[in-house]
Amino acid sequence: ERLSQEEVTRLSDVRNLVNQLYEALNVREHQIRKERELKAQLEKLSTELQPLEEKRMSLEVETTRRTSALTWVGLGLMGVQFGVLARLTWWEYSWDIMEPVTYFVTYGTAMAAYAYFVLTKQEYVLPDVKDRQHLLTLHKKAKKIGLDINHYNSLKDEIAKLEKDLNRLRDPLHIHLPSNLGGKGGGGDDKRSPLSKIKDMLEETSKKMKIT
Repeated sequence: ERLSQEEVTRLSDVRNLVNQLYEALNVREHQIRKERELKAQLEKLSTELQPLEEKRMSLEVETTRRTSALTWVGLGLMGVQFGVLARLTWWEYSWDIMEPVTYFVTYGTAMAAYAYFVLTKQEYVLPDVKDRQHLLTLHKKAKKIGLDINHYNSLKDEIAKLEKDLNRLRDPLHIHLPSNLGGKGGGGDDKRSPLSKIKDMLEETSKKMKIT
């Protein structure tokens, strides 16, 4: 036998009230306890990360300075090459003699770029080359001062995960609370507790079933 529309509505109301009762008794307490646990773990990891972060920042400054110096050295070498070729072309010899030389210089540069790709499996793009040199220098200096980069990255990942879980826990969209919490959204101005509402509704439904 199918339930009437009124009975379906009442069952839906009972379900909503049960959700409210569950939230009132369990969810908030669980949420607060879980938030405290996440905060404690986050504070512990942050304390462990702090000395490593200070070492990394000092290394970052030193490594950036060294990488920038190498960049300027490269520019200087290119300028020297240009000056030497220009002098050989216009003062020492002629273009007829220097043209094959410049061809082989250009071809040698292309070979060097291809060799870089073969060895590193990366295209020879100047920003990528600079970043690679930066990372190589950073890891090399980190070993000298005893900074474990892998442990540092692991701590950063764990902290990021805890912060994400904490934000999701605080987000009301992820708590799964009933929409009519606190007597709103269909509850009107009824100030009865969810347990009283359920009890009254069940008694009313039972009486109706006896009558029918």
